[in-house]
Amino acid sequence: MTVTLDGKALKEKLLQQLKVKVDGFDKKPGLSVILVGDNPASILYVNNKKKTAEKLGIHSEIIHYDIDTPQEVIINKINELNNNDNVNAILVQLPLPPHIDKFKIIDAINPQKDVDGFTFYNSGKLFSGEEPFVYPCTPKGILLLLKEYNITLEGKHVVIVGRSNIAGKPLAMMMLNNNATVTLCHSYTKNLEQITKTADILISATGHDIIKKGMVKKGSVVIDVGIFKDENGKTRGDVDFSDVYPDISYISPVPGGVGPMTIISLMLNTVELYEKSLNNK
Repeated sequence: MTVTLDGKALKEKLLQQLKVKVDGFDKKPGLSVILVGDNPASILYVNNKKKTAEKLGIHSEIIHYDIDTPQEVIINKINELNNNDNVNAILVQLPLPPHIDKFKIIDAINPQKDVDGFTFYNSGKLFSGEEPFVYPCTPKGILLLLKEYNITLEGKHVVIVGRSNIAGKPLAMMMLNNNATVTLCHSYTKNLEQITKTADILISATGHDIIKKGMVKKGSVVIDVGIFKDENGKTRGDVDFSDVYPDISYISPVPGGVGPMTIISLMLNTVELYEKSLNNK
């Protein structure tokens, strides 16, 4: 019988545990989110992050800039937040407008306040096998979801479709660090179906309708990271859920799977950075 991995339920469970911890703090953690432009999806994401933070008692602010704001203005704001003791976590919502160098923006963040784990310092720590200040939110959420359902990684063949810096690449490193054997596929991969059918755990993170019944191994675990609107306006993921469902052991739905886990991982990271800042004083 196939089990649906309920990210929404796990998020609520972890929220309750985290709220107890935050309620015990003398001073509340602070999360600052920088948003540039008016991308509807980005606005939705940052508002959801703010609402979740407020539920926990985390102080959260959204710093919203016009789409044509110069890069220097954003870097100056990041430097200001870096030096603000009331701010423990800084997030720059992606994507950024074309005139802004996202790597310069992200790397302007103090690694000790880098709540996404995207700075060169934290990425380098992850890729070298050392522990960064925090792990990237989406990969962290996926590992938490697998752990909740007692799905082990050691010795498993994990196939990841998608090589973004947000999900695919850091996830591959985190899986390797958990003793999985990893194959990382992308848009130039030949014979994709032959590779995905060998996966004990298949993770797709492309934002495209890509994974069908004939591409999964019987009894495997399927994690769907992609999310987009189809031609009918329906929210869906990379995986044809009903098509693959009968043949596998576990699957994450869209929505309600990885998305909620990304949000709770952001909150967990905010609290982790806050606690580490107390230890450094």
